[in-house]
Amino acid sequence: MKLNYDILDDTEKIIFALRALYRDYGYARYRMGKFEEYDLYGRNKDFLISDNVITFTDTNGKLMALKPDVTLSIIKNHRDEPDTLRKLCYNETVYRVSKGSNAFREIMQAGVECIGRVDAACLGEMLLLAAKSLSLCASGFVLEVSQLDVLLAFVNDASDDGAVRREILKHIGEKNAHGVAEVCRANGVSEEKTEALQELTGLYGAPEEALPRLRALCDGKGLDTGLYALEDALSALKGSGLEDRVQIDLSSVSNTNYYNGILFKGFVEGVPGSVLSGGQYDKLMRKMGKRSKAVGFAVYLDMLERLGATGNGGVIFDHA
Repeated sequence: MKLNYDILDDTEKIIFALRALYRDYGYARYRMGKFEEYDLYGRNKDFLISDNVITFTDTNGKLMALKPDVTLSIIKNHRDEPDTLRKLCYNETVYRVSKGSNAFREIMQAGVECIGRVDAACLGEMLLLAAKSLSLCASGFVLEVSQLDVLLAFVNDASDDGAVRREILKHIGEKNAHGVAEVCRANGVSEEKTEALQELTGLYGAPEEALPRLRALCDGKGLDTGLYALEDALSALKGSGLEDRVQIDLSSVSNTNYYNGILFKGFVEGVPGSVLSGGQYDKLMRKMGKRSKAVGFAVYLDMLERLGATGNGGVIFDHA
């Protein structure tokens, strides 16, 4: 029996559209329970969007938690096979403090994960799926893409002091070039390195404009691997009709203890904040004792509720 989409609200329509999109690209549905042992989240609190976790004591005395995140559970339960590629998608309820609220909420979250033999084709597909996911959520959107390995190479070259590096990254994440300069000058960073970091902080634009600037900054610094990875991934969007919705933004910074390589965030008109976030998280895999590589993203459906009466003008259902 064909589902009558007219009876669904906007969030439900988006969930069905995303599920159909991921299925068409060969992603298998991942289902999980409502809770995990708290230790999984306690050891990785700074990976979570919120460190407020709902806990309870099981009948056997173990401290349990209602799941605030899907990725950690997928990694924990994943059989580590670095030479194979497992493509998973999900739409699950997570339990956390919603943005803009001080109360716990049940929040629907959709997303995809590739674990194992992640290569250039996989990274490109991930960016393409992220852009297509945003197009299903709203007609006006932008996907911002960064390369953390390249950014960290410049930051690490500026100082050996971990505290100074963290301060520089903080200002870069805030797009505060003046703050970057102040930290650098207060800690004896050369003018040349300071100017390079300031330029990276403000580097934003369409790939055809931003990539030449980034190549020029990286010339002779041995960063070809990171640049080629970024360029190869972006090439997957050619001919998709979504190329003009992609922007390079090196100031997009995530937790460097967990993430590496390509990072990206998605924004839609009418919502103050990212509704999609993802990237490579090989470091998290190593932290959890896994040899596999990994990349994925999540769509935060609670953020889309803020679209309100403007709707989700990009949603299509003819392939569902």
